[in-house]
Amino acid sequence: MIRTVEETGSTNNDVAALARAGAQEGLWLRAERQTGGRGRQGRGWHSPAGNLYASTLVRLQPADPPAATLALVAAVALQEVVSAYVPTRRVLIKWPNDLLVEGEKLSGILLEREGDAVVIGIGANLAARPEGLDRPATSVAALIGSAPDPAVFLETLAEAFARWLRRWRGEGLAPVRAGWLAAAHPIGTALATSSGEGLFDGLDETGALRLRLADGTTAIIHAGDVFLI
Repeated sequence: MIRTVEETGSTNNDVAALARAGAQEGLWLRAERQTGGRGRQGRGWHSPAGNLYASTLVRLQPADPPAATLALVAAVALQEVVSAYVPTRRVLIKWPNDLLVEGEKLSGILLEREGDAVVIGIGANLAARPEGLDRPATSVAALIGSAPDPAVFLETLAEAFARWLRRWRGEGLAPVRAGWLAAAHPIGTALATSSGEGLFDGLDETGALRLRLADGTTAIIHAGDVFLI
C-alpha cells in the first residue's frame, strides 16, 4: 500500500511512528515535499517538489539475513528502476547504496531501526538536483530531459523492492549480493574511506566492503562514507 502526503518533515520519521503503532510490512509513505529530510549521519536532504521522497518498513523475521543487508536490497531495486528510465546511461551502485551516473550522485538510501522493523528511506533526484554540495549530483531530468512522475516511479520501485525482498528472505543474501556486484563500479576502482584509500575488491559474504590496501592486505569496511577517487 502506498500513501501520499503533500508535505511532511521526514517520511522516515512518519513510517517509524507507524511502525510503533503496528503498521505492517509493505507500507510505503511518499511525500511530495519534505521540510526535514535527512541523509546518512544526520546530513540534511534537500527536498524540492518533483523528486522522490519515500519510506517503507520491513518487519524482521528470525531466519532473515542481517538487517543491515537490506541496504543492498534497496540499492539493487532502485538501480533496476532508475536504469529503465535512463537506458543509455550506466547507473552504478557505490557502497553501500548510493546511485551514481558518471560520478554524480542521483539518490540516497537511509536505514533506521525501529524495534523489530527496519525503516528504509529512499530519496531520488527525478526532477531536480541539489546545488552547492561537497560532491556533484545529477537527476533523471538532467540526464534525459524530462522527469518521471514520482507516484508512477514509486509504484514500479515498490514492486521491484518487494521482488528483491522475497529473494533476500527466501534465498538468502547471495542473489542480492550478486545483483549488487553486477551493478557496482568495477573491481579495482579506487576508493577513499574513513579507513584509508584502496581499491574496490568486492563484497564479503556478509555484504561488507572489501578494500585492497597498498600493502596488499584487505580491509573489511562495515560502515562509513566511501568516495570514488
